[in-house]
Amino acid sequence: MANREVNLTKRVQTPHGMRYCAVVLSTNGRVKPDIVFVNGREERHPEGAYYLEWREGSKRVRLSVGKDSADASARRMRKEAELNAVNNGVFVVPENGDNGNRSLAGAVAEFLDETKLTKKPKTLAAYSTALNYFTESCPKLDLEDIERRDLLKFCAFLRDEKEQAPRSVYNKFENVMTFLKANGIRGLAGKNDWPRYTEEEPEIYEQEELAKLFAACDAEEKLWYEFFLMTGMREQEVMYTYWSDINFAHATVRVTHKPDRGWTPKAYKEREIPIPAKLVKSLKARKSKADKTCGLVFPTAGCKPKLDFLDCLKAVADRASLGEENFWLHKFRATFATRCLWAGVDLRTVQQWLGHSDMESTMRYLKPSRSQQVRAKVNKIFV
Repeated sequence: MANREVNLTKRVQTPHGMRYCAVVLSTNGRVKPDIVFVNGREERHPEGAYYLEWREGSKRVRLSVGKDSADASARRMRKEAELNAVNNGVFVVPENGDNGNRSLAGAVAEFLDETKLTKKPKTLAAYSTALNYFTESCPKLDLEDIERRDLLKFCAFLRDEKEQAPRSVYNKFENVMTFLKANGIRGLAGKNDWPRYTEEEPEIYEQEELAKLFAACDAEEKLWYEFFLMTGMREQEVMYTYWSDINFAHATVRVTHKPDRGWTPKAYKEREIPIPAKLVKSLKARKSKADKTCGLVFPTAGCKPKLDFLDCLKAVADRASLGEENFWLHKFRATFATRCLWAGVDLRTVQQWLGHSDMESTMRYLKPSRSQQVRAKVNKIFV
């Protein structure tokens, strides 16, 4: 029988994302620490972990073997000897990783494969990033070997090595904890071990800002951003709004599942939002000129969803000399929520309009009113 080979690669960051790259050997056959081939050139990459690769029939198997090049090289030779011994009918005591414990790298790959089938691309991307960082920071090969200290080191790694903001550290930590829980691992981190961050108050647009912004818009741009402002809908919800979602007679818009485009609302919740007469009038005018063969309210060429609302908003803000860094799409949603609450709409109703799963998310927008009426009351108090 032919000898079975085991290759050694290192998973590193490249301009095209994380890639498995071949290691570089010195003249004496040893692995050069942190040196890999990227597009045929030798490059130094201290980040990432080493992986063994071999074939089981037509299936390629990968096993993480840590960040130490000498140890990884020794593991490669042992694995190759083991496979060839088995190939020749010789029983070999398997090394750690084949002893019934679950490989961390394998568990991550399996978790992401399942996430891809059940979650949205944005969720998959968030889990992928968090778990890539975790495997980069954690030297353990098996799930069963992960301990509290590895999680604490992960937080420090995100903060110091990746220079992540406190909220980002929390989100990635939470993603890793979800992954561990899905694999039956609980209780490693106590309440005080979780990273902390300060919950910032949502920013809203002032009336003067909006007046200047809309003055710099053309008719189409104005309708885009009035729709965001007056419905409080999320970006993808606006992208996938159909004319059939708009009820002109009742002045409402619905957020609905779009199976024909493979899109579902967040938390799979459909909902209905009332819209003001001003927006109804503008939408009617748009529909009268719209392509009758396309169901999208805001399509691009070929009846595709519009993907660049944010870029267009920044361009309008720049034209209006407002400073594009102060303008983003979610700020319209925050403004919608805050104005509804200021106007006296009850929390439960606003929660329904926003599509929030819990009241706490809606209460973040319950900001003190800065209206002239409130200002007048303050002035009367301290005459």
